[in-house]
Amino acid sequence: MFKPYLGRWNLIADGDPIVTRSSYLLPVRMDGHIDGNPAMLKIAMDAEEKFGGLVMQWWNGDGAARVYAYEGDALLMERAQGTNSLIKMACQGQDDEASRIACNVIAKLHRHRSTPPPELIPLNIWFEALESAAQREGDLLLGSLAVARKLLASPRDIVVLHGDVHHENVLDFGSRGWLAIDPKRIIGERGYDYANLLCNPDLPTVTDPLRFIRQSHVIAQAANLERQRLLQWTLAYAGLSASWFLEEDDHQNANLDLLIAELALQALSMEANNHDGIY
Repeated sequence: MFKPYLGRWNLIADGDPIVTRSSYLLPVRMDGHIDGNPAMLKIAMDAEEKFGGLVMQWWNGDGAARVYAYEGDALLMERAQGTNSLIKMACQGQDDEASRIACNVIAKLHRHRSTPPPELIPLNIWFEALESAAQREGDLLLGSLAVARKLLASPRDIVVLHGDVHHENVLDFGSRGWLAIDPKRIIGERGYDYANLLCNPDLPTVTDPLRFIRQSHVIAQAANLERQRLLQWTLAYAGLSASWFLEEDDHQNANLDLLIAELALQALSMEANNHDGIY
């Protein structure tokens, strides 16, 4: 599948292929030479990944990896060369710094651009999976849905969203700093993009109540968001993510999201009483 693009874009392989849930990736060198610029060739396996490339192009390297070429399902983009990792930082005593770095990248992505964005999906459409799952599953998902409906009915600060910001979608690009990869193509309130930082299932501490409360304060401050609004988006997003996992019959990850939703609900209750006693 890579061969046509290797020839078309004058690339040579520079590593083994990588397979993810939604794409095939191949490290490459440009200009047909081993000393060419390092890049990553990505072949999308679904429409969501494919059209995320349009948003990457629109960002034009500002806060995100540069796009060198884009055609059909294939995207050729700048390759991360730095050695730092947000998920390692978060697990090795630098959780606050990792969150602040991610928030800084999100803010860059949300900046106004002079050119119009590509066609985007509104957040209310994005949340349709939660609508159906909540009616089917009930319980905590109904609470997530109720909060999501309120947020979607009164949006603030509408921006082009990344849609999937987590510790492994913000990478170290060396001299270019920290940059985002793998966006969706959605538009809505900027607070949505920060909620996922509290919901990353790959973080072993993601359901630690003390960590959750502290990071909700850190992120709210770094993002200049009302903490209550951030917690509401976290409750809504965790319910949406659980709904997606339930569609795939992945109950383990769905249950993890439901635990995070419960943490958000508890934190909202403490916020209402103006006391969490930790931060």
